[in-house]
Order: sequence, then C-alpha cells, then structure tokens
Amino acid sequence: MSDRPGTTGRLITGVAWAVLLLGLWLWGRGITEVNLSSPTTGDAAVGRPLDVDLPAAHKPVKAAKPQRVDVTALRIQAPVVARGLDGGGAIDPPPYDQSGVVGWYGGGVQPGERGTSLFVGHVDTETRPAVFYHLSEAKPGDAVRVVRDDGSVVTFTVDDVQVFARDAFDPHKAYGPHRSDRAELRLITCGGTFDKASRTYTANVVVSAYLTGVDGAPGKAT
Repeated sequence: MSDRPGTTGRLITGVAWAVLLLGLWLWGRGITEVNLSSPTTGDAAVGRPLDVDLPAAHKPVKAAKPQRVDVTALRIQAPVVARGLDGGGAIDPPPYDQSGVVGWYGGGVQPGERGTSLFVGHVDTETRPAVFYHLSEAKPGDAVRVVRDDGSVVTFTVDDVQVFARDAFDPHKAYGPHRSDRAELRLITCGGTFDKASRTYTANVVVSAYLTGVDGAPGKAT
C-alpha cells in the first residue's frame, strides 16, 4: 500500500503503516463522534460536498466476516483477507504478490456491525497498479458492496473522502465514527506523491462509508 517492493521496502512498510496503528490505538478506546456538519478536508482532499443527497443509514446487523468487496464506480472487485498486526505492531498489509487483494483488520469490527471496519490495500507495485489504484477517485454517494461469509451482502455509501498528509495525519478524523450508532467502513491506501528518497508516499487516502442496505438474511445485531 504505502511503499514499493524492494530490499528497503520491508523496513519502510512498518514506518508507513504506523499511522494505521496510531489510529487503531485511539479507535479501540472509544473515540467520540467526528462532527461532519461542514466539510472536513485534508491535504488535497475531495471533502464532503454539501449538495449530495445521501441515503438514510441502515441499522447495524449481526457480525459476519467479509469475503469480497466491490466498488463498481472505482473498478474494484477483489477478495478480502483478514490481516493482523506485524512484529512492529502495525497492520500487516497483503503481500505485494497479492496486490489485487484487500486486507481487512481482523482484530477489529466486522463490516455491517456497529463501529468502524477497516479495509486496506496497495495503490500500486513497482510495475503495475494495485487493487486501490482508483480509490482517490471516490465520491460521496458511491456504493461499496461487501459479500460476507453468512451469505449476505452489505452495501455502504461513501460520505467522505480525505487525503491526509503523513506529517499531519489525524487519526480521530480518519478512524473516529461519524455517527456512533452506525455501521461504518473505511477504505485506506496511499496518496500524494511517491518520494523516491524514502520510498514512501506522502499521504494516506481515507474513504469513509456507512451502511445503507442489506441483501440476504443476516441475523439481527446484538
């Protein structure tokens, strides 16, 4: 996601994903709601246009593990695999030979249940675009469909797109729930420009979405 493969890549990966660890540390301690009554923007952010008519939120449903994510508007159709934390305590992204796979933080919220579920993916590799190459093109109103292992499909609607510079990363805005009573989703990859000296990107793209529909028969949330 955040750097390109190579001899130095393994070291840089831990540094680049440290922002995710910080976000998880705060998010796991019950961050209060983020106020989005007006657009909040980061470095080169798309923001949240005031004239977008977004659907009502669907009530959270019983937890189930994600198997696949589809975002038609962004040409994303990919399997989802659970990922944990690496030896340095940061989220361990999918390996570069699986650059078409989306990683879900398996130690956190499952998509559809109350809280914020985290999906991460690479933007590119040394030679080709990766699964979240088009993520920065997301717009409020875009639909994100997640197929779950209980046979249900949960649909999320994008309501916020931001790009956070690494030196000004705000974990509260990136990971804090927009509404504490909703099921929410974050799609995260690298953004900004690629710094050849440090072999990292200068920013993180964070796409926020909330549950708006359910197909299938998931159990009621407990």
